[in-house]
Amino acid sequence: MSTSRRSTATSRPSTSASSSAATCRPHTGARPRTAHSNFGPRQQIICAVTESRGVSATVGLCFVNVTNAECILSEIRDSQTYVRSLQKLYVFDPTEILAPATSLIPRRSTLISLIEQYLPHVPITQLPRKYYNEQQGNDYIQQLCVPADIPSIFTATTGKFYSLSSCAAVLKHVELTYIRFAVHALRMRYEPSEGSMLIDFSTVHSLELLQNATSPKSRECLFGLLNETSTTMGVRLLRMNILQPVTEKEVLELRLDAVEELTKNEEMFFAVREALKGFPDMDRLCTQLITTPVKASLKHSEQSINNVIILKQGAACVQPVFEALGPARSGLLVAIRELCSPPKIAAIVDLINEVINEDVAFSKSPLDLRNQRCYAVKSGVNGLLDVARQTYKEATEDVHTLVEELSKEFELPLELRFETGRGYYLRLHSSDLDDKVLAPVFINVVKRKRFVEFSTLELMKRNAKINDSLTEVLLMSDKTVQQLVSDVAQEVSGLFKVSEGIAMLDMISSFAQLCTLQDYVRPEFTDTLGIKAGRHPIREKIHREHFVPNDVYATQQSRFQIVTGCNMSGKSTYLRTIALLTIMSQIGSFIPATYASIPLRTHLFARISTDDSLTSTISTFSAEMREMAFIIANISPTALVIIDELGRGTSSRDGVAIALAICERLVKEKALVWFATHFVELAEVLGERPGVVGLHMTVQQEPISDSTTSGDNNQRGSNMTMLYKVSDGLVPDRHYGLAIAQFVGLPQHILSRATEISKQLVRRKEERMRRSGAWKTARRRVLVLRFYEMLGQAREAGEGMEDGVLGDWVKRLGREFLAKMEAVDAGEGDDEEDEEDESESESESESEGDEMEVESEGTSPLRAVESGSLGGESMEDEGSLISDIILGNGEDVEM
Repeated sequence: MSTSRRSTATSRPSTSASSSAATCRPHTGARPRTAHSNFGPRQQIICAVTESRGVSATVGLCFVNVTNAECILSEIRDSQTYVRSLQKLYVFDPTEILAPATSLIPRRSTLISLIEQYLPHVPITQLPRKYYNEQQGNDYIQQLCVPADIPSIFTATTGKFYSLSSCAAVLKHVELTYIRFAVHALRMRYEPSEGSMLIDFSTVHSLELLQNATSPKSRECLFGLLNETSTTMGVRLLRMNILQPVTEKEVLELRLDAVEELTKNEEMFFAVREALKGFPDMDRLCTQLITTPVKASLKHSEQSINNVIILKQGAACVQPVFEALGPARSGLLVAIRELCSPPKIAAIVDLINEVINEDVAFSKSPLDLRNQRCYAVKSGVNGLLDVARQTYKEATEDVHTLVEELSKEFELPLELRFETGRGYYLRLHSSDLDDKVLAPVFINVVKRKRFVEFSTLELMKRNAKINDSLTEVLLMSDKTVQQLVSDVAQEVSGLFKVSEGIAMLDMISSFAQLCTLQDYVRPEFTDTLGIKAGRHPIREKIHREHFVPNDVYATQQSRFQIVTGCNMSGKSTYLRTIALLTIMSQIGSFIPATYASIPLRTHLFARISTDDSLTSTISTFSAEMREMAFIIANISPTALVIIDELGRGTSSRDGVAIALAICERLVKEKALVWFATHFVELAEVLGERPGVVGLHMTVQQEPISDSTTSGDNNQRGSNMTMLYKVSDGLVPDRHYGLAIAQFVGLPQHILSRATEISKQLVRRKEERMRRSGAWKTARRRVLVLRFYEMLGQAREAGEGMEDGVLGDWVKRLGREFLAKMEAVDAGEGDDEEDEEDESESESESESEGDEMEVESEGTSPLRAVESGSLGGESMEDEGSLISDIILGNGEDVEM
């Protein structure tokens, strides 16, 4: 039998907790689904913000996690777009933001306006300016910080006026509004903006890092793929790492060593996964133990006893983790094992065992939970408590006796039930009543499906007596429990360390779990981006058997890669794959490939979406330009940028012009850029610049013959098969648009005329460029600059070469250079021929790579040369000249 309400059958209570239900995690309660429902229960995080006055933007941030008793200080020297400050806010996802009154009145500052724009769901609270006090911030650190962390936090915040001011404001607000922290019990740390990759809001959404763009409940996002965690702490740590990938090689190598060891030691891996299953949320639990509400209540007393019971359960879970990590050899796993060693928590376990019954365990059942609270404290600890518990026991037995008497008197199989809000009540199956009418003694009759629920006046009186006796028991227990909590708070720093170790172990084991299910490889960290057979981690799961892997290679000599190809050929997937594999590498995970060499990136920008922004009432083109302005303002040589289409939302001429100008700027910044486009003109122009290479997605095109219109076979169209494979060079001019038009049945006479016009336009364009004196001059300059760059590479790499090898290679380069110059003077060769010559030259160079190899941390033997040493200004003039000629603005061009 069951009921729609949450109720449990009852039995007579015993004087111990041995009758409790099996141990399990406490229920956190359901709540409406939000964007962060997948990351565990939402935390209550309060953030104080303050900023400097003047041109240079310095922002002080301080986050207080009321849920997990943690305080994070940060001071950021930001740009005028406040990108790093906004990213930090997005990572911590505060529930309330505090700002000084001077930033809101008489008008909002730029930072506050941007916060309201990008975090519209977070309320902003105005605080008096006097709360932002540097000295008060130092006093709070001295008073509340865990003693072991005080020296490091003082060192890190020396001279950090704005972060200390924010710390004072937020702790003052929390103290007055929410809770008070126990002395020397708050975890505090300083977190600089350096040391992590910057990923902006738009990129997080475009790459679907945390949430699928079309189905928020779907696990088809990077977080859903990687989240094989067993604890709430692990979930939070994983989310933070995805939004802030690490840029420190030593940290990443430690994580990768741990993942590799877990994948190789199967027995240890399964032991760790099993040990992590029963862990409660230790961060939240420790916070509740060391904080007191502004207004004390009986509910707080009840929760304190619950917390001690859960703490007892959590402490018991640490020993299995320590034993599971016994065979560990990697540095990170050994450090976690040391954190979980029994001596680290022995003092806390001893304190709990002195006061709490050994057989007490947390239970979800309302009645069992009430009995656990009543009998949690050992007998003999408090004499008055023992008397109060005896009264509670007798009152409960009186209820059971009353029900037995009522059942005999009215000859009904009455069932005693219990609910938290109602207390004890009676229940009867509808079939047991037949057509009888309940006696008047039964009151508050309610019919619920197949049952009838009711009570009696005497039962309600005895419920009141039980509640009074239980309140007395809880108040008596609270005195003992609060003393225990006070003693435990002195050792709470050790528990927080254990919690951090468990969170890291959970995330690492989650990565290892993924490696056992997928064919992943450990990445290396070098100066060259090289991926062999890389696969999109999310698409691979969906199209496991049909997904086509691709290679990726990029250095400073090939830092700007233009990807062309027809629609649906896989350009977007290729670009997303590069970004996702970089993120996975920089959080310490293996990646889907057969080999991977990854350079550490400090920024990641993605411009992918081409939809109109209805909420901002801006068009596709306006959204593109806004995003590109943001990228250009914040790009750096250590950034990774992927751009999927640009300039398609306006006229073709304006789109090409703006896209070309943006691309020229990005090439100068020396960042790694992948640019997918349908503008062939862009590829032709930029292909002449050092550092720019062309790629295309291959398509298999086969003619289709149709003999139905006449006796002869007339070519009607062609079959197009997407191979989803990336190849070198620009997309071949196969008129994909005309082929698709033929395939869908456009009239043949229109197609014939369109094909003729297309060929004429191509011929006219090629003739103009060949006859142009400016074009020949531009080609000569490009050849000279490339020859100069290759000589510079040879000079740098020549020290490790064998005698004679360098000389032979330079002579061959000279012969190729002279041959190409003669071809230009003769007016021979177009772009395609030059591309073929270049690819042949590169392949020959690679064939001699074994002889020329120089050890340089796994990078190519011909290392990248900074363009500043190659006459950067002449290259800028060169690019502008070529751009003018191809776009029809050059000298000597016949129109």
